[in-house]
Amino acid sequence: MLLSIFLMAIFVALAYKIAPREREEDAHVHGVGQIGLLAALALFGVDYFTSYFYATGEMLHALHPYGLQQYGYVAVFIIAIANAVFGGLYMYSLGIFNEGGGSYTAAMRYLKPTVSLIVAVVLIQDYVLTIVVSALSGGDQLLSILNLYGHSWVWHFLLGAGLASITWFVTIRGRGESAKFTFTLIGIFVQMTIAMAIGLLVAHSRGVPPVASEHAPQAVSIGQALYHLLVASMKGMVALTGLEAVSNGIQFVKHEDAAFVRWGRERLPSLNRLWAFYSGKAGIGRFVQTSFLFYGGLTTLFLTTFAIRFNVFDGTLGRTLVGNLASIGFSQFPGGEVMFWSYQVLAVLLLAGASMTAFQDLQATEWRDVAMGEIPEFIVYRNRQGTFTRSVTAGFILAVLLMLVVRGKTSVAVPFYGVGVFFPITAMGLALRQHVLHTQKGRLRTLGVLGTSVAAGMAILVFIGQIVAKWHEGGWAALLSFSILSVVAHLVLISPIGYRDPAQIHRIVREKARVQGAMASIVEWQSLRMQEYRYRLLLGLVRFFELFGVHRPLRYASPSPAGDYDEALHVDHPEAPSFLDQYLQTPPDDDTA
Repeated sequence: MLLSIFLMAIFVALAYKIAPREREEDAHVHGVGQIGLLAALALFGVDYFTSYFYATGEMLHALHPYGLQQYGYVAVFIIAIANAVFGGLYMYSLGIFNEGGGSYTAAMRYLKPTVSLIVAVVLIQDYVLTIVVSALSGGDQLLSILNLYGHSWVWHFLLGAGLASITWFVTIRGRGESAKFTFTLIGIFVQMTIAMAIGLLVAHSRGVPPVASEHAPQAVSIGQALYHLLVASMKGMVALTGLEAVSNGIQFVKHEDAAFVRWGRERLPSLNRLWAFYSGKAGIGRFVQTSFLFYGGLTTLFLTTFAIRFNVFDGTLGRTLVGNLASIGFSQFPGGEVMFWSYQVLAVLLLAGASMTAFQDLQATEWRDVAMGEIPEFIVYRNRQGTFTRSVTAGFILAVLLMLVVRGKTSVAVPFYGVGVFFPITAMGLALRQHVLHTQKGRLRTLGVLGTSVAAGMAILVFIGQIVAKWHEGGWAALLSFSILSVVAHLVLISPIGYRDPAQIHRIVREKARVQGAMASIVEWQSLRMQEYRYRLLLGLVRFFELFGVHRPLRYASPSPAGDYDEALHVDHPEAPSFLDQYLQTPPDDDTA
C-alpha cells in the first residue's frame, strides 16, 4: 500500500508542477484572459480526453450482447479514420480562419447566412448538452463507486447540478485558474493510465484468465450484425466538439510561438516548414488538434484489446469497462486498491471538468451571436479577468434545467449529445471546398477539392449515422429538436430583438466584449451580413402576405452593406480601424457648407 500511496503522491506533484500558471505581467502583454499551449490543451481538450471513460464502453456495449465484440476492431478502424480526416480538416482551416469563428465564420464567408445561423444554434445546443452529459456522467460514476447507482433520480440530478456548479465557479474565476485545475487532473490521468497499462500487460503475461460470461450471446442475422456494427461505430465517435472548440476559441490564445517551436527553430532549422506550421496562435491550436488525429483511435484500440482479452465490458461485475480494466491493472501493484479508487474518483472529477470546454466555447460564441442579433444584448459582459461571465452563467442555468427535465438520467441526454456537432463539421468541409475552388490552381486545387469533399461527405454520413444509430434511444427527438431550434433562431432574428445597426454592433464588439483587431472586424462583417439576411427575410414575408391582400410596409430601412470579407478584415493592414467607422461618422451640418 505504501508503494501505491508513494506513486500517487508523485503523480499529483508532477502534474501540479507542470500545470500552466497565469502570470501577472501577461495581462499587459497578451491581453486579459489569453492562454498558452498547455492551458489550451487542457481547456479545449478535456472534453475529448475524457471520452476515454465512456466511448469504448458504449461502442462495445453495442456488440457484446450479441457476441460480436471481436468485430470491435472494425469500429476502431472507422473511428480512427474519421478522427484523422476531421482533425486534418480543422488543422487546415486554422491557416485560413486563424482569428477564430470556426465553421460559424467559414459558413458566413463561403456558404449562406442561413447555414451560419443554424451552425450557431446547433453549437450552443451541443455546448449546453456537453455540460449536462459531463456533469451527470460524473455523478453517475460517483454513485456507482458508492453502490448507489440507480437508487433515486434526485441524487443523480443533485450530484450533476453540484458538479456543474463547481466547474461554473472555476470558470468564472478566469482561464488561468481553469487551466491550472484542469491540466493538473489531466496530468494525473495520463500518469495513472500509463501505470494501468503496465499493470494490464503484467496481468496478461501472468496468464490472468478472462472473466466468465454472465449471459449467453443473442443470435443475430448478418443484417442485424452490420446494423449493430454501425451503432458501435457511431457510439464510439464522440466528443469531436473539441475540433470546433479550438477553432472557435483561438481568439483566447496568445499569438506567440510555443516553447517547443522556439526550441525547434534554434536546434533543427532544417524542419523550418514544420515549425512554421505550428507557429503562432494558429500553431498552438493545430498542436491541440493534432491530438485529435490519434488519441481517439489509439485509446479505443487500447481499451478494446484488453476488454476482449479479459472479457470485461460495461456492466461486467457491476463496473464500467474502464473500471473493470482499472481493477485488473492496478491489482498487479502492491496495495493497488488505493490506485484503483483514486482512478475512480479522478474519473468523476475529469468527467465533471469536461464541461470546461463547453464553458469556454459558450464564451467564444455567444458574444458574437449577440452582435449578430441572435441573442439579447444583455448577455454580453466581460469581467476584468477576460471571462464572459453572463454567457457562462446562462449556459450553466440552461444545463441545470435540462438535467431536471431528463430527471438526472444521462442515458436520456446522450442521444442529443454529439449529433449536432457533425453539422458544423459538414459546413466547415463545404466552406473549405469553396475556399480551395476560389484560391487554388492546378494540382493543389484538385487535391484540396478531393480532400474537403471527402471530409464533408464523411461528416454528412456520420451526422445521419448518429441519428439512425440512436433512433430508438431518442435520435428522432434529436432530429426534431435540431429542426425546431433552426426555426426558432430565424424567428428571433426577424423579431425586434434581432435588429442591429452599425452603432450597436460597434458598441457590442469594441466596448462591451472589448475585442479589437481582426477578430473584431470579422464579427462586425458577420453582423452586417446577418442584418442583410434579416432584411431579406422580412422583405420576403411582406411579399408573401401581399399575395393574400395583406399590405404591411416594412418598418426597417435597408441595412448598411457588409461589403467584401477581405476588405472588411483589412488583410493588408490588420491594425486598421474598424470599417464600421464609415457608418458612425456624424453627417456634416448644412449650415457650415
